[in-house]
Amino acid sequence: MAHSRRSVLRRGAGLAATGTAVSLAGCSDATTGDTGEFDAGYAAFFTLNDWANQVAGEHATFEDPVSVGQLGHGWTPDGTLAADVAATDAFVYLDSSEFSWAQDLAATLESDYDTVAVIDGLAGLEDELLEWDHSHGDGEGDTQSDGESASHDDEENHNHDDEDGNDGGRYDPHVWVDPVLAGDIVDTIASGLAEADPDNADDYADNSAAYIDELDAVDAAFESIAENAARDVAVMAGHNSFQYVEARYGVRFHSPVGVSPQNEPTQGEIADTIDLVNAEEIDVILYDRFQSPRLAESIVENSDATEAAPVTPAGGTTREWNDAGYGYLEQMTEINVPAFERAFDAQ
Repeated sequence: MAHSRRSVLRRGAGLAATGTAVSLAGCSDATTGDTGEFDAGYAAFFTLNDWANQVAGEHATFEDPVSVGQLGHGWTPDGTLAADVAATDAFVYLDSSEFSWAQDLAATLESDYDTVAVIDGLAGLEDELLEWDHSHGDGEGDTQSDGESASHDDEENHNHDDEDGNDGGRYDPHVWVDPVLAGDIVDTIASGLAEADPDNADDYADNSAAYIDELDAVDAAFESIAENAARDVAVMAGHNSFQYVEARYGVRFHSPVGVSPQNEPTQGEIADTIDLVNAEEIDVILYDRFQSPRLAESIVENSDATEAAPVTPAGGTTREWNDAGYGYLEQMTEINVPAFERAFDAQ
């Protein structure tokens, strides 16, 4: 994982990170080696990093601290990340307690490093956030897949207490799966970069508008699936990261797991799911590419369904997708659109 640094790091600051707590001491009087050029930043996870680079264009390069194969929510940074971020010009994140490490880092940057632009992608979207019921039946469970460990697979990474962050874990963080809300976040990133680097504000606005046009195409594809679906329900064998897609397009993803990381489906819930598959004549069972396909395969084996198909919540990337150059748009159009078409029988 490469980190982009300024040629001269800020001096006079003690930087340390332990767990998700970030401490940057002595920065108010720090002497900096800042050249004054806006050219580098960090974004908290794959999708934000993709969007920040799309908006920044040739003016700046953003880095993703989260390794390929991992997801940013529930992740724990290493001890050098605070220094790396503080030595750049911008940090893009989501102010959600599912990204508590990023909240901690953003708060420290805002307090002690006013030369780093801190951009919250959720700014202005408070009324759009959906409640995230962690009771059984609406849970989120993450397991390891093909040797790629989703970082929130580790039990200790699920321990987000209500006092962490502003939402207390009450809101579903997967806002980015809705391409309309994704456009709002991209626009927020552009506004933040423009404020930090006003000389290039017009370019950021133009890049944002061009990218939002591409997001509009994803929105149109999802709309078409909803309009042409032979059924309004698909089965998601694992956690459901697509609440925002359900709310936007009026489709339903049935999950025997739900949203809580700790939940495991009971035999009764699996049996009910199999009954639904047979009653709705569902052929394709969906599963999260960052989870094990075992539950999906079991449902296929014990029902009239014929195949299990991966989908992506676009919160990270796999080695295969990374090598192919897949960004958020490619994950949506090459992975999710065809899988949703088959699952909802909207081909």
